[in-house]
Amino acid sequence: MAREAVKARQRKRERLVARYADRRKALKEAGDYEGLDKLPKNSSAVRLHNRCKLTGRPKGYMRKFGISRVTFREMASEGKIPGVTKASW
Repeated sequence: MAREAVKARQRKRERLVARYADRRKALKEAGDYEGLDKLPKNSSAVRLHNRCKLTGRPKGYMRKFGISRVTFREMASEGKIPGVTKASW
């Protein structure tokens, strides 16, 4: 499980990306790269990293569900994810 500070930093980046998205897009279209430099670094979408919404784990992320593979396996075994069952043959 990731430290709370790491998860908080990620949430802060997500908020900044959302807040500056329109401004960043307009500056890029205008070719104003000096204006882009003045925006916060964390407002760039490139600095985001997919993390598990429940644990904050950065690796083994499953985009379709928004959680890590470990969390997915636990939840699927407990029957908490609709339509997902453990395979047996």
